[in-house]
Amino acid sequence: MALSRAGSRGGSAMILLFRIRQAGLSGGVHNATKTSVLLRSSSQQFCRFSSKAKHSGGWGSLIVSKLRLVNEKYERFLHRNFPAFYLLYSTFFRGLRLLLQDGSEVRRIKVKMARQGLSKEQLPYRDMETLRQFRRDIIKALPVALVSIPPFANYLVFVLMYFFPRQVLVRHFWTPKQQVEFQQVYHGQRARLYPRLVNDLTRTALEVTDRDLQSQLLQLCNKVQGGAHPGISEIQAVRRLFTGPPLGMKRLQVEHMRCLSSLFFLTSRLPAALIRRRLWSHSMELLQLDRALSMLGLHQLSEPELRIACYLRGLNSTCLSTTQCREWLYQWLQLSTRLKDSEASLLLHSMVLLSMNYPSGS
Repeated sequence: MALSRAGSRGGSAMILLFRIRQAGLSGGVHNATKTSVLLRSSSQQFCRFSSKAKHSGGWGSLIVSKLRLVNEKYERFLHRNFPAFYLLYSTFFRGLRLLLQDGSEVRRIKVKMARQGLSKEQLPYRDMETLRQFRRDIIKALPVALVSIPPFANYLVFVLMYFFPRQVLVRHFWTPKQQVEFQQVYHGQRARLYPRLVNDLTRTALEVTDRDLQSQLLQLCNKVQGGAHPGISEIQAVRRLFTGPPLGMKRLQVEHMRCLSSLFFLTSRLPAALIRRRLWSHSMELLQLDRALSMLGLHQLSEPELRIACYLRGLNSTCLSTTQCREWLYQWLQLSTRLKDSEASLLLHSMVLLSMNYPSGS
């Protein structure tokens, strides 16, 4: 019985290999896409039972090795004849693999939380960051996944990947060059809002009734507008203004909140109550990340983790050295780890105050 099962699998596999060879070597890019997906899926299918087939004559190992050999030849064919498509092809499957790995990691974290009765705030920094990033990736990838469901719609996905990679794809599906390029584009979008937010703070300072606090806030804004990098003590001196009127989270003007939303790339054309709620949620998430990072220690972060952490908090880390990134993040943690939840508005504004002139104004 085992031999008959192995024989039937082997016969199906040989038929499949014949179809793959015909489709891949006789067609152009259209057949290339179809064949690449067929190769990937067939390899995964036969890998699942290869260990069982070893006990019935080694057919499984032979078939899987043959599939891998054909796949390698096919990839070399693509690389030689369709280099642009090969880059798209390899990036897509690498991104898919990384996304599935993240999904497995998220599942592991969720299981640990359920078994140990942990809340999100009690997780280590890396687990907390994985959950945050995976949620954002899924939200962005969901429309593309829905588009690819109908028959032959996967070809449309490849077209979208080629022409609109930044808009429709998550970071896993970007080439290394695109990752740097797109990060600079996104930072440029939010950096254009920095002067406007500082100008709003300057105008709001005129409404402060406490003369000492008004003077300190004006000096802080003038220093940033003059191109200098402020000290942590200068920001902490005005923290009282960010708990109540006029700069507390519940007292911010609608247009000012819309501008802050754009720092997180949130939709700003929403009702004021919803914008305020989303800003509060993101500021709490950032505070929790900072507290977890402080417990872990900056020295534990790898260089990519360090740069991602700086970018998340408003700094363009692509043009800075590792030492500069670590120095800036240390300053940020000095401020954020001393803030209360009620001072979340100051945390959001600190993204602008501490990032706008660093490192040129230091």
